[in-house]
Amino acid sequence: MNMVDVEPLDAGAFWRVTFGASKGNVIDRETMAELARVFADARETRDLKGIVLTGRGPHFSFGASVQEHLPEHVQQMLTDFRAVILGLLDCQRFIVAAVEGQCLGGGLELAAACHRMVATAEARFGQPEIALGVFAPIASILLPERIGRRRAEDLCLTGRSIGAEEALQIGLVDGVVENSAAAAALEWMRVHLAAHSASSLRLAIGAIRAELSARLRMDLPGLEALYLRELMSTHDAREGLQAFLEKRPPIWRNS
Repeated sequence: MNMVDVEPLDAGAFWRVTFGASKGNVIDRETMAELARVFADARETRDLKGIVLTGRGPHFSFGASVQEHLPEHVQQMLTDFRAVILGLLDCQRFIVAAVEGQCLGGGLELAAACHRMVATAEARFGQPEIALGVFAPIASILLPERIGRRRAEDLCLTGRSIGAEEALQIGLVDGVVENSAAAAALEWMRVHLAAHSASSLRLAIGAIRAELSARLRMDLPGLEALYLRELMSTHDAREGLQAFLEKRPPIWRNS
């Protein structure tokens, strides 16, 4: 099974991109590499106007691999995930995240980078990294952009998860549907984007997202350095990750 599948729709005007191979569609480095390749291919596809991005099966994603957050892997993981997010921005295609089930951690960061997010009523969203003793560099930039600093701090600093209706109320998601989020996302693009020129749409996307793209390129390296040099040198970051993998409560030293 491929980690990422691409299904062209409407004579290639839209793609349905489905990622994941595990129960929770954990975003490991192999999945990151395939997503980055798909976004690079999208950038070179002249007639493509929009992408529906969805997880395989009942969930969008449980997030990035916790195993790959461990000290020996984390630097490469951060680099690879940054490449996915920048590739999503650089492809300059309108992207709708279609969310069902859990959308957590790196999964929410990926969804938040999209232009629009549609969810089914049972979907849940969260940035639980703080419960593992770490933080989410990409969410630290994207969530304040999407929902404002106060609400972003709520999610990033408490680690709590919220339901689809609360996510709609705070502006995290743009629509809640009863049945297929992917079908609703595709229908929205057919109504609102299909009549536009693909080249004009691409340039308009590049223009309206130029500041966000520049900010990510400027600020992410500093947040990643904070993560690698300071956070990962603490006992509690290593303890939180190890405790999660060992399925036990962490024992914090507050240092």
